[in-house]
Amino acid sequence: MRILFVSSTRLGDAVLTTGLLDYLIRAHPNARITVATGPVAEGVFARMPNLEKLIVLRKQSFGRHWLPFWWFAVRQRWDLVVDVRGSALAWQVLARRRAVMRRRDGHKTAQLAAMLGLGLGVAPPPLPVAWTGPAERAKAAVLLPPGQPIIGLGPTANWHGKAWPTENFAALFQALAVGPLAGARAAIFAGPGPKEETLSAPMRAALPGAIDLCGTLSIPEVAACLERCYLYIGNDSGLMHLAAATGIPTLGLFGPTPWQEYSPAGHRAAFVVAPDATMAGLSVAAALDAAIALLRGSSVASEAVASEPVASLGPPA
Repeated sequence: MRILFVSSTRLGDAVLTTGLLDYLIRAHPNARITVATGPVAEGVFARMPNLEKLIVLRKQSFGRHWLPFWWFAVRQRWDLVVDVRGSALAWQVLARRRAVMRRRDGHKTAQLAAMLGLGLGVAPPPLPVAWTGPAERAKAAVLLPPGQPIIGLGPTANWHGKAWPTENFAALFQALAVGPLAGARAAIFAGPGPKEETLSAPMRAALPGAIDLCGTLSIPEVAACLERCYLYIGNDSGLMHLAAATGIPTLGLFGPTPWQEYSPAGHRAAFVVAPDATMAGLSVAAALDAAIALLRGSSVASEAVASEPVASLGPPA
């Protein structure tokens, strides 16, 4: 069976599509899968089982980056085409079956699952996964050695309105490191590039003893490092979704962005929402309560979210 999977180009959205891919791999263990994505999300699929070809679409003016991919796709015969971008491509290639994204209400994982008729009843939609290899796990073991609990922190976001204040991150870490995760050490995660470097610099300055994992690792290496954390706390970002996909306890911090659609999806994922829809309005106390509830394997309401609860998208593992 040959499958063409046209994924998202942004990191977080690409991570969310991995649940659908994982379902297809399990349902069709002999399938050969071609994935098309952008350079930012390339590493999400680099260690994916059943990967026959990974096509990286590097943006060009006037959409010219689509032409070589289109020429490749239309000369093949596919058993299934899954187009998460909802483009016309799926209807221009030879395929026995097509699944094309349509905008729906609800969480992004449910929207994706509906493409294949999944998650429409009582069964939950497939949850995202993170693929790593032995080399990445070996490197992570060196960077994050055993012996003390590691709290991963994700202080960056793609715009400043999604970023929790640095002093709040530092205060939350200190409260956890003398409380439920006594003796913990921080690991600071950020992506590559000058913007991420600038946004993460205040956190590195506030926690000088933290493990610096900013901008130097591939996505599979980041995932392997996240797997070694006891807890991840971060803004609404691709790193938050990657952390949840690894299966570790992941707490997403939300203000102005739609948690109903983009809260972290995982067996041990939860989120907390500011009552005034601003990141400054999310208190350290509310985030601490949510983190403790997550570590205890429960999900409870927080005063900080007004009528909305601290929510988990999957049962505690």
